[in-house]
Amino acid sequence: METDRIILRPWRDNDAPALYKWASDPDVGPRAGWPPHQSVEESLEVIRTVFCDATNTWAIELKETGEAIGAMGYGPSCNCNLPARDGEPLIGYWIAKPYWNRGICTEALELMIEHIRCRTDIKSLISGHFVDNPASGRVMEKCGFVPTGETVIDETQYQGKDRPIRVLRLEIR
Repeated sequence: METDRIILRPWRDNDAPALYKWASDPDVGPRAGWPPHQSVEESLEVIRTVFCDATNTWAIELKETGEAIGAMGYGPSCNCNLPARDGEPLIGYWIAKPYWNRGICTEALELMIEHIRCRTDIKSLISGHFVDNPASGRVMEKCGFVPTGETVIDETQYQGKDRPIRVLRLEIR
């Protein structure tokens, strides 16, 4: 899948150095709910275990550089208490800090939604963003997600505190 600026493609083992470069930034992971990566080896392990499903998890590759600069995907709801409907997948994404506020994440999410519309029978998607990361919510809203009015608490207490998550949903069919 691609646009003029990006390609959504499967993750590869040789993406580990780029993943580490971006995912080790302390401003990136915590906004998405995961701790910064500590090594290239950890990033490789994430590629092999978390990003291994090439049918619904992709690297966001910037065409200009050929480098993976983020991730986009959907799948079973995580253990973050989102009120997913039966069979409703959770979407998730992140992008490297130098690429924030350039519309790339919105572009990638639009591309993935079009893929889901054309190639699956999924009826709706759920997602959420930490309330202290409103930019992520703006990306979802630009792509048609609507706030449900619900807020859930991330019980993993990342960084020692409960973090409220604003819930959004997209009706596809």
